Amino acid sequence: MGNRDRSRPDLRPRLNPRRQLVLAAAALAAVLGGYYLGLIGRDDGDAPPPAETEAKPWYRQQTAPPGLVTEPGAPLFPDPPVASAEPPPAPPAEPVRAYEDALPKDVYEPAPPPDAAPPAPPAPAASAPPAPAPAVEDTGAAPPWRRFAVAAAVPDDRPVVAVVIDDMGIDRRRTARAIALAGPLTLSFLTYAADLPAQTAAARGAGHELLVHVAMEPGNAALDPGPNVLLTAHDADELRRRLRWGLERFAAYVGVNNHMGSKFTADAEAMAVVMEELGRRGLLFLDSRTTAATVGATLAAEKGVPFAERNIFLDNVNAVDAVNARLAELERLARRQGFAVAIGHPRDATLEALAAWLPGLEAKGLVLVPLSAVVARNRGTG
Repeated sequence: MGNRDRSRPDLRPRLNPRRQLVLAAAALAAVLGGYYLGLIGRDDGDAPPPAETEAKPWYRQQTAPPGLVTEPGAPLFPDPPVASAEPPPAPPAEPVRAYEDALPKDVYEPAPPPDAAPPAPPAPAASAPPAPAPAVEDTGAAPPWRRFAVAAAVPDDRPVVAVVIDDMGIDRRRTARAIALAGPLTLSFLTYAADLPAQTAAARGAGHELLVHVAMEPGNAALDPGPNVLLTAHDADELRRRLRWGLERFAAYVGVNNHMGSKFTADAEAMAVVMEELGRRGLLFLDSRTTAATVGATLAAEKGVPFAERNIFLDNVNAVDAVNARLAELERLARRQGFAVAIGHPRDATLEALAAWLPGLEAKGLVLVPLSAVVARNRGTG
């Protein structure tokens, strides 16, 4: 038994290092491939939470928008350096407030001129609606603030309200909700939102009037108004270049209102450039009145630019009850002076409150009109 027959073949498997290496590589590839397929097939709800990131500017808070400037040929103008011998300011000790948290809480009611007649008393809520007044007509030769105005009957014996929703276009979902509200509303779209021709066409198709929401320099340097903002440090040529860029982002609007701008709208030299451009184009100006020091209305009157002023902000507090309280104040102001202009934003509480409030205006003896109708009425051209 000790002698082995060496003529018989050895059937034991021989170890082949190269073959083992190939088999090990194939097994590893199979494992990795299965893990990758599991990742791409996983639902979003199974995804791990995103890593913590730095605080986002206000216009990226509610949803993740596409690029701020997305159309070919739409430049992102760099802000010029500001020459100063003083050291840069220290960072704020407190977190930067969101834009909506910094809105003025005043109810602006300008004093009437000495020879102005008092507004007509509102009609009782139970009375029949008056015969419609002639609507704003598209003559083809009218300036854009009239040509693109939404037709509106403006009765003489009822107070009117205009509701402006600005900051439109960045948050696409809430923008669509605002467009779906009963109108006519006046919707103001930020110049640096994406796909503006399609978004604004949808708004006009729903019966709303359009404004261009032009970013202007805030008083608080820590606030971010977005790209291509108008700054007091710009010379007249740069201001016109930036303003014209914004005014060419979409069409069929009646005018502009300022986004932020508490510093810019108080600067008469800078605002004169804006008013000259608006006058040349036949556009109206809505002063958002983000500061009591604004010269917007004064300069608009001097330059012959049709204008209106914001009377009340609706959503200083992002809560339905708070917005409802501001809407009640809007009603009282409209009855006192015959008209009132409110500005709100595409925020959940604001949209919810407006959806419930708008259908009941007629029963309260109030008439909802686009902004151009308030401007025309106050100019005596309605």
